[in-house]
Amino acid sequence: MARDPSHLPRACRPPAIPVRVAEAALEISRRAIEEQLKICGHKKDADVFELFLSQKELTEVIDLSRFKKLKYLWLHHNKLHGITFLTRNYCLAELYLNNNAIFDIEGLHYLPSLHILLLHHNELINLDATVKELKGMLNLKTLTLYQNPLCQYNLYRLYIIYHLPGVELLDRNQVTEKERRSMITLFNHKKAHIVQSIAFRGKVDASWDPRSPLKQKPAQRVPSDFAFANNVDKTMFDDPEDAVFVRSMKRSAMAITSLNWDTVPTREEKYLEEKDTGPAQMLTITLR
Repeated sequence: MARDPSHLPRACRPPAIPVRVAEAALEISRRAIEEQLKICGHKKDADVFELFLSQKELTEVIDLSRFKKLKYLWLHHNKLHGITFLTRNYCLAELYLNNNAIFDIEGLHYLPSLHILLLHHNELINLDATVKELKGMLNLKTLTLYQNPLCQYNLYRLYIIYHLPGVELLDRNQVTEKERRSMITLFNHKKAHIVQSIAFRGKVDASWDPRSPLKQKPAQRVPSDFAFANNVDKTMFDDPEDAVFVRSMKRSAMAITSLNWDTVPTREEKYLEEKDTGPAQMLTITLR
């Protein structure tokens, strides 16, 4: 059942639909579905893999649980307010709901196979409720939410990326690695601290108070208060690669010393006295 819209501000609530009007709307959707089945030549519900119900002026849709193998559903450019008609369509992989008047997407968590979901140009207001409904959809890769009121929230895109890490294409733009690093820094301070403390298979002691402001340093530059080999630097970095560079500079120095054979004359050179027979030199290589 759909959530009671009374929690929404009066101006944001979907208009109440009289019973007769609702019944008439359901009948319109029933006829639209039967017409599509006739066009496609389907005689059994088990044979239905797709339904094209776009631009039908639909405000309501009958329960579609009878189509258990339905994989593709087009409902864009209608006048829908909710999606309570999808409850047992577990095979649904692509759902097109853009350009409607949807206030609430409660019920989408019943669709574990959903791969593509288009919800742009709707009336979604509650960002947290929307994210909560989509969290359990582990196969969701493509999502559109632009042109919804919830997009006005600050850091909306990074918030979606953080809570839905499986999404690869958001609002027609590919999710980048830089965005994933940024959302970790903003929404998961503990994980950001661990990532930025990694140094060559180990973790250094870099105590940090998340209430203090972040210190951003330019890439490939050592901070002025940096000290070698004693881990006293507590700087937070905007890019984990900068942290790895600085940690590499803190590694203990390792010196390898060997004889420089170029300074040692051969037996023939000694015999012919072609080379100065001074003391042999040692060659030292220092690695950090």
